[in-house]
Amino acid sequence: MALNKEIITKLIDECFQAKQFAYNRYSNFSVGAAVLADGGTVFRGCNIECASYSGTICAERSAICGAVNRGCRRITAVAICGDVKAGDVCAPCGICRQLLAEFAAPVSDGKRDMEVIMARSDRSYVVEKLSDLLPRSLDFVDAVLDASFRRTT
Repeated sequence: MALNKEIITKLIDECFQAKQFAYNRYSNFSVGAAVLADGGTVFRGCNIECASYSGTICAERSAICGAVNRGCRRITAVAICGDVKAGDVCAPCGICRQLLAEFAAPVSDGKRDMEVIMARSDRSYVVEKLSDLLPRSLDFVDAVLDASFRRTT
């Protein structure tokens, strides 16, 4: 699905709505995310903090969990916003980048990728390809196929 200004604006609106529900009693840093499923459905998520830090979940992963729980397996775009100072954007952390790569939709040449829309507080934004933010993502299937190929040659 090609991202036009209307879709980008909708995703940014959705991530700002999700940010309102952040549970951030330890950091006081709210983040919202909206993922666009391959079929056009949007799923929202917010960050949820926990006293046991490893139990904390980022907004992007929260949105992905919601999508997967409803049968989605391919994501074409994600929009993210956070409590950053004016002019800055909130980029996905490394764990979120890897999980986004896991569900990225196929693009030309058999590879998978997605658009990452990082919104500023004034709703202006930066768009980057996930493959640029995470150039060497882990792909278990590719790793297994590569290892299998090496054993037979």
